[in-house]
Amino acid sequence: MFGKKTEPSLEEIRAQRRPSASDALGSQKQRKSISDKKVTGASQITTRQSIVPVSLVTILFFLWGFAYGLLDVLNAHFQEVLGVTQGQGSGLSAAYFGGYFLGPLTFSGWIVRHYGYRWTFITGLCIYGVGALMFWPSGVKRSFGGFCGSMFIVGSGLSTLETSANPFIATCGPPKWSEMRLNLAQAFQAIGTVVAPVLASYVFFASVGTPGGKSLASVQWVYLGIACFVFLLAVVFFFAPIPEVTDADMADQAEQTTDLTGYEDKPLRKQYTLYWGVVAQFCYVGSQVAIANYFVNYVLNVRPGTAPATGSNQLAIAQGLFAIGRFAAGGFMKIIKPRWILLVFNTMIIIFICCAAGLEGNAGIACLSLVLFFESCMFPTIFTLALRGLGRHTKRGASFIVSSICGGAVFPPILGAVADSRGTRVAMVVPLAGFIVAWSFPIYLNWFKGAELDGYRASKVGISKVKNDSESQVGVDEKEPAHQQLEVIQSH
Repeated sequence: MFGKKTEPSLEEIRAQRRPSASDALGSQKQRKSISDKKVTGASQITTRQSIVPVSLVTILFFLWGFAYGLLDVLNAHFQEVLGVTQGQGSGLSAAYFGGYFLGPLTFSGWIVRHYGYRWTFITGLCIYGVGALMFWPSGVKRSFGGFCGSMFIVGSGLSTLETSANPFIATCGPPKWSEMRLNLAQAFQAIGTVVAPVLASYVFFASVGTPGGKSLASVQWVYLGIACFVFLLAVVFFFAPIPEVTDADMADQAEQTTDLTGYEDKPLRKQYTLYWGVVAQFCYVGSQVAIANYFVNYVLNVRPGTAPATGSNQLAIAQGLFAIGRFAAGGFMKIIKPRWILLVFNTMIIIFICCAAGLEGNAGIACLSLVLFFESCMFPTIFTLALRGLGRHTKRGASFIVSSICGGAVFPPILGAVADSRGTRVAMVVPLAGFIVAWSFPIYLNWFKGAELDGYRASKVGISKVKNDSESQVGVDEKEPAHQQLEVIQSH
């Protein structure tokens, strides 16, 4: 989990010449792994320079949103075709989120620190592809255990992608817009979550479970197609222009904002904001997944006589609100401080889930749907705010936060147990407890960390021209024509 120390020391960072963003973009064509202790200049990348790599990585967000969106549909079909119980069916979700606990704390965290983002993207896509291929023999054997094992491999691959994609989006570009970038990128994950169940129910798996539709061939062919696509995407990422943002770059960037943020380098064990963020993320993700898994059950509970298909449609509407909320939150962050948005959205979640636990009928369904709307900004905003000020510990810290997604394997069984004894409506107190714990994080940030976070918000790194000196290439003005930039670089 911790292993040999890989983070650079401040002495190693300060002894290096600081390259420019143009140097970082030029070195991306080499496709070689870069030492995490090397300052590449990527911390100076502007918004314009980050558009292509950030857009490419955003495709990955849609990819794992799509994979997550297939989970519940697969569960329902497996229960019907393979005759597994609801309790056994939850093993599919447990396997998926179990991969999130294993990967970031072991191999994927190690890969991103030793070989960089590009090779972590490629590794994650390959693992995901292998997991998708394993659906074929599982379908041939009609083995639910085989499907769970395949889903565990898929989850491990996706957790590897998240270990690299989330911090890459957060750090590739001006630190001023870190939260906004990740919220907008994650919005495409939400779109994948909405699109996947619709395509699965009406196109991919339409024949599964119908009379004469006991075959799992459609499941096998869909995942074979997914495997081919992700393997092709791995090839694309090998040739793609992906700048490497190292921990040394992040330490360099943090030191440039010292006057505004009061940044002080600390050992990893004293990064208390990070650990609070990990706990908040664990409780939030667990609560979010629990609500999504039991949303249809809630609708049937508070509005008796409702058809399951109608409940599924209500869930689709709520997931649509979730996607809209991501885009809305990202837009708000252009003019409103992210720490304020996180506090307001988390507060509204608690209010509406209390209403959902107390009301019945359409009023309760509307309140629970609004919970999903306000959930929208939680994950990306907790992630980026917890990373603030980590400097040379950024990649390891990101691994810890991604591992907290395993909360999605913990909360649903607890909610299910309470729902069996007291009903799904009353069981909403389980995610309520998780949201209250998560709520403590934005309260702490706004009360104790406001000035520091506002300093990053006011930072001009990657936005305005940086002073030049005889030992640095930072002074290249990214707004100048390319030939002028080249002349400045060559003059050094």
